[in-house]
Amino acid sequence: MLCYSFLKVIESIYQQYRIYVFTCIDNYLFCAYIHAKQKQPKTDVKMKYFYSKKTDKSFDDAIESITEFLKEEGFGVLTEIDVKETLKKKLDVDFKKYRILGACNPNFAHKALTSEDKIGVMLPCNVIVEEHEDGQVEVSAVDPVASMQAVENDELYPVAEEVQSRLQKVIEKL
Repeated sequence: MLCYSFLKVIESIYQQYRIYVFTCIDNYLFCAYIHAKQKQPKTDVKMKYFYSKKTDKSFDDAIESITEFLKEEGFGVLTEIDVKETLKKKLDVDFKKYRILGACNPNFAHKALTSEDKIGVMLPCNVIVEEHEDGQVEVSAVDPVASMQAVENDELYPVAEEVQSRLQKVIEKL
């Protein structure tokens, strides 16, 4: 009974603190793997990885406006993917109007690439324009600061913060 009670105590410590616990009772070695800092509480809150705004503009007008606003902030659109058309052609499925614009600011891209040569896997910054079932058009842009949390390179944060600020301005102009 003592062993069972002790195991319950170790399990409780494990659940709360995630640290190693070793002890010996009646010539038996008990151990529980528990990780060095207190366990974070589970939450359903997800980090927002984009900025978004709905507009009264038509789908095509929103694409035209957002492209111009990106240009004003030093971004060019390197790629444009018509998801609706691509899905129809490749899978023969119908999909809402949905366009992905690959936006790039060459100065910031250069700074990021010289700080972290593999950062290219996260470039360019995607901006999407989508038309919902009710006809409402929404424009969203990636949050580069959220993206950079996966990369452990402090030199990237000032670049990501500046790009974040500019993309937020683009979205707010709609």
